[in-house]
Amino acid sequence: MQGFVPNPLLSPAHWCKDPKRPIQDVTKDLVGSSVSVKVVEANEAEKKLVFSEKDASWSMYSSQVKIGGIYDGIVGSVFHYGAFVHLRFPDGKYHLTGLVHISEVSWDLVQDVQDFLTEGDIVKVIVVNVDAEKSRIGLSIRQLEEDPLLETLDKIIPLEPDLSPDAETASSPPEIELLPGLDGICNELLQEDGITDVRFGRQALEKRVVSQDLELWLSSVPAKDNQYKLLARAGRQVQEVYLTTSLDQEGVKKAVQRVLGRVP
Repeated sequence: MQGFVPNPLLSPAHWCKDPKRPIQDVTKDLVGSSVSVKVVEANEAEKKLVFSEKDASWSMYSSQVKIGGIYDGIVGSVFHYGAFVHLRFPDGKYHLTGLVHISEVSWDLVQDVQDFLTEGDIVKVIVVNVDAEKSRIGLSIRQLEEDPLLETLDKIIPLEPDLSPDAETASSPPEIELLPGLDGICNELLQEDGITDVRFGRQALEKRVVSQDLELWLSSVPAKDNQYKLLARAGRQVQEVYLTTSLDQEGVKKAVQRVLGRVP
């Protein structure tokens, strides 16, 4: 029987051989070739039969895709909400396609995805979600890059201020001028169950502005003696905060989120 495969339902493997070729030329080369397809529409009354090679590829290859898997890819369509990336499998072919949402393109502020990605770009992505029911793969580019807001404190605020190129000044705790609003946040943290003490540590100025607004981040440095390190940042100023608590890391995160939700 004869059916129809619309261009959007072709496997990305054909286009990725030469991304610059028009799709019309790509399809002409498929004449006479053998491909695996899945029936997506069958209407006997209208004698209409529609196939999808893309759906057949999903059935054959999706089981190989796991969260955390890293792939080389080629950027396909780019939209305001994100970019579709074709994934390269071990056989060298691009069998499946995933979406890099606008929020997963870069750690920088992305207002237009086209400022960062263009059709045909070669990128490296990590799988962050697989929805088997909807045949969708969520991808991220930024999660393969170091988060500039979650660098270790010793990298941002040196113990000796003259040893770091990233900090211009540092002061001892008695001389610290708190970031506006930080004192209120710390008082609220002390109202949370499990938090017994909040103290201020080192302070420095960064070379670049991370955020004009006050932001509070939990350091990736493991807790020591039930003490976690928080990082408060606004403009170029960065402030270390020591939090003594019986909570685990996830509990601290939730406590900080609750406090930030209460404090204007």
